[in-house]
Amino acid sequence: MLDVLIVSLGSTHGLRRADEELRDSLERAGARTAIARAQAPPSTRTLMLTDLLWARAARAAATRALAQTPGARPPAIASHAPAIVYSSTTAALLWPRPGAVRFDAAAAGNRPGRHGLWQRPLERRRFAQAPLLLPWSEGGLREACAGAREGARALVLPVPVAPSAPPREGGEDAAGAPQASAKVPGRPDAERDIAAITYAANPVKKGLDRVLAAWRGVRAELSLAGELVVAGITEERLRAWGGPTAMEGVRAVGALAPDDYRALVRRARVFVCAPRREDYGIAQLEALADGCLLVTAPAPGPYAALPIARALDPRFVSANLQEALRTALADPRPDYALRAAEALRPFTRQAVDRLVAEQVLPRLLGSARART
Repeated sequence: MLDVLIVSLGSTHGLRRADEELRDSLERAGARTAIARAQAPPSTRTLMLTDLLWARAARAAATRALAQTPGARPPAIASHAPAIVYSSTTAALLWPRPGAVRFDAAAAGNRPGRHGLWQRPLERRRFAQAPLLLPWSEGGLREACAGAREGARALVLPVPVAPSAPPREGGEDAAGAPQASAKVPGRPDAERDIAAITYAANPVKKGLDRVLAAWRGVRAELSLAGELVVAGITEERLRAWGGPTAMEGVRAVGALAPDDYRALVRRARVFVCAPRREDYGIAQLEALADGCLLVTAPAPGPYAALPIARALDPRFVSANLQEALRTALADPRPDYALRAAEALRPFTRQAVDRLVAEQVLPRLLGSARART
């Protein structure tokens, strides 16, 4: 029998990873789980149509999974109907059955104006019907409709982050927080041989034009010989998108396997970004976990890494990205990585596992029993 079904939109690597982390955490808490993955629809020109096609794909995936549950009868009369977690509000919009909704950002925030004409009102209905809401961050909950914040149905459940390689020494402390070091595990600190790295699979949303402009300015000011590595975009696409000067002191590495990408992050001194909107900032949190300095422009949205970056070093958070990047490269504080590890305590896998075991799973199973 199945205890929890996760309906995964999986439209980005971050969403897929979040669903897999939730599945693993639920299983460590003793639940029997499965992931129903939506099949990616064809690309379209508008967000309204894109969301509709993804919502239909999520409904189809959920319906198939419920029908294939061993011994299952129709969900309305099932003796042991599993609890459902819809991963993203889009996955919940056309749900076949009510369930918990886990989301990084709500359509109320990231689908303004005509982009969310049908999604926003339906999202309000789904939030009102859901037995449990699981926003990734407090910012995500604040952006949702007022009804989502009423009562005690919402529980912030972050996506866990951890260093991508064992720390150089010390392991984890008693509370499960990594004893981070600014050094690359197994290498001297001098071998952080990449000056800066950024992730720009969506170059417009991620503000790659701002990052390139800041990099060009700092490289000229400091006479830097190092390079900016751009992940998520190929050299051909970067050259076509940014023009001939886009490649000066810049290396685009395309879409990488997660382990290969994190290996590059461990070699970088700075992670730099200037998103036009940020729904969470998992790449920024991972960079902090791997000992990078985080340089970022402020951005609207439930940007979970932004308050952490400000607390670690406010000089590195500025609309003047060039000045912030120059400061990080020329005047870093030596204890930055250790303080970053402390700031990431609530995001450790141990902390998230505890939250899932003590609060999330009991509420999921309780809501499933209430329906049967």
